[in-house]
Amino acid sequence: MKATLERTDLLKSLTHVHRVVERRNTIPILSNVLLRADQGSLKLKATDLDLEVVETVPAMIERPGATTVPAHMIYDIVRKLPEGSQVVLETSSDNATLELRAGRSRFALQMLPETDFPDLTAGTFTHQFTLAGGAIRKLIDTTQFAISTEETRYYLNGIYLHTVSTDQGQMVRAVATDGHRLAQAEVPAPQGAAGMPGIIVPRKTVGEVQKLLEDREAEVTVEISDTKIRITNGPVVLTSKLIDGTFPDYGRVIPQHNDKEMRVDRDEFKEAVDRVSTISSERGRAVKLSMSEGRLVLAVNNPDSGSATEELAVEYDAEPMEIGFNSRYLLDIAAQLTGDTALFRLADSGSPTLVQDNATGDSLFVLMPMRV
Repeated sequence: MKATLERTDLLKSLTHVHRVVERRNTIPILSNVLLRADQGSLKLKATDLDLEVVETVPAMIERPGATTVPAHMIYDIVRKLPEGSQVVLETSSDNATLELRAGRSRFALQMLPETDFPDLTAGTFTHQFTLAGGAIRKLIDTTQFAISTEETRYYLNGIYLHTVSTDQGQMVRAVATDGHRLAQAEVPAPQGAAGMPGIIVPRKTVGEVQKLLEDREAEVTVEISDTKIRITNGPVVLTSKLIDGTFPDYGRVIPQHNDKEMRVDRDEFKEAVDRVSTISSERGRAVKLSMSEGRLVLAVNNPDSGSATEELAVEYDAEPMEIGFNSRYLLDIAAQLTGDTALFRLADSGSPTLVQDNATGDSLFVLMPMRV
């Protein structure tokens, strides 16, 4: 194999594919990236057996062929090469090493045979549709923070994607929850999405998709089956296994009859929560919200370090009430709101609170209260 290509093109592709590779691997071939040179392009592939990323870059191919080399090693080498340099990749005559040349730099990397490299892309996809990169980013960005990290409830370790019928028509909805907070977002369903199975996309896959969708205008092809999802964005193809589990009936935890409404300026609220939570303990992080007509008082009391209060003007005309929340969770939700005003719908100090964006009606958040 012998291929010559621009350092910029190679680095961009290695940046996309090397992230999939775990740094600690008991199976040596999974530490490697597959390089296949053929017909004017170099194809790079990396996998961890659950997630696979493939990217094709233009290259001058003198000798077609394929091999695998350590993914993080070749990424670090190419990253440190001078900008604008041409990179030559050539396998040695004894097929033991891959020589990487750029300017006066020479590297010889140990290889493993490409026949050992696993393939994740077997199987057929039952549904296919196209969405703008920005729409997929919106579903991910709005809900990702609420994905659970608790391994015992593995079915919560991802984003639940499914289609629903609403007053606005057919929508693709994303939901994530960790039992303490829930985030939901939706976008209009494109042609081909109707009847797709409800799927749980794993946390690692969600993070990789988010990084790959740099262009919000790009048309992205999504293919789905009961066990896999494939996302094609230009020269990049990401294939991932799905979480094999049943997502809980999240509709039951979304409050329907919270009759107390509070409207508050989003930025003022976010900054005030951030300020008073400086006092809170790392473990507790509790902030108390005391509401009365036209007024909200945020209070934190930490026996070890002191107390803090801040008062905000709000729209609230129901009976006075107090409720406590984890300040980190409040800040996470506030960061996802796009309008100037946050709308809180409350019932009492022991019931879930609904937070909505006054700008759009296509996302909502549910937050469980804390004792304070």
